[in-house]
Amino acid sequence: MGDVLVYTEPTGNTESLLALARPLAQAAGGEVIALRAGAGAGESDGLAGADVVLEVSHPSLSSYLPEAHQAALTAAIKARQPDLVLLENTTAGYDLAAACAELADLPFVGYCQQVSLEGGQAQTASGIYGGQLVANARTQLPAVCAINSTALHDHAPAAGRGEHAELTPPDELEHLRTKFVEEIAPPEEAGVDLAKAERIVCVGRGIGGAENIPVAQDLAEALDAALAASRPVIDSGWLPKVHQVGKSGAHVKPKLYLTLGVSGAPEHIEGMQGAELIVAINTDPGAAIFNIAHYGAVADLFDVADEMTQLVGG
Repeated sequence: MGDVLVYTEPTGNTESLLALARPLAQAAGGEVIALRAGAGAGESDGLAGADVVLEVSHPSLSSYLPEAHQAALTAAIKARQPDLVLLENTTAGYDLAAACAELADLPFVGYCQQVSLEGGQAQTASGIYGGQLVANARTQLPAVCAINSTALHDHAPAAGRGEHAELTPPDELEHLRTKFVEEIAPPEEAGVDLAKAERIVCVGRGIGGAENIPVAQDLAEALDAALAASRPVIDSGWLPKVHQVGKSGAHVKPKLYLTLGVSGAPEHIEGMQGAELIVAINTDPGAAIFNIAHYGAVADLFDVADEMTQLVGG
């Protein structure tokens, strides 16, 4: 007891999650355990911060299949009985965290921005309502917490003991109801590489519709900037996926990040918070984007975009 179990994934911020886990394990008087689920023995890159690397190997774990990884994580929780289970709020974290908590009969806290342990309880602060409010909670241990990527910092974890242990694959892996078929990459759009852009104009749901995208495109061209979008714009089909910034899109660090009608959900902020200069235009004075913007204007985005285009282009 007292251990902190960390679910690791190839595309996640494993080192930062292990760094977060270390003081929690120390507070609980336990160790940091990193669960690695795959088809066979893998590399230990990024796992130096673990005291124990717990490996579970099975062919069904070779690719990310939610049902299979759910079975593996649940088996690890039941076998090691940690005080705290940590996952990152990635796509996999959304799939697994709450489901594994239910299967292991443990309480679950999601969207955590802060976590600490005291007196046998987890004290958490979670962003709710798109990050507009913070909910503080005390949860009896053991528990499962999903951590917002924005709460993870690029700090290398202290070195752990580095012990390796094996977990017997659970029987559920032999009777899966789903199977991995193939990975389909989104189509590429020539000339779009948001990660390398020095200036970005990003549109959000406030743009209103695909017919209004040219307003932002004109401004982007005037600024010699790339055009980006938040997830609602992409999901609505107003722009191709390649333009998306956020958790499930590109992570960018431009010199200028100008938003038009972007609300500022945590998932979007995760992908752009490293920008040198953030300028936000939104008609809602309570929009979460203003919490991280260096400059902001409560105004109609069309009025601002048109005038900026004329000033810069003229």
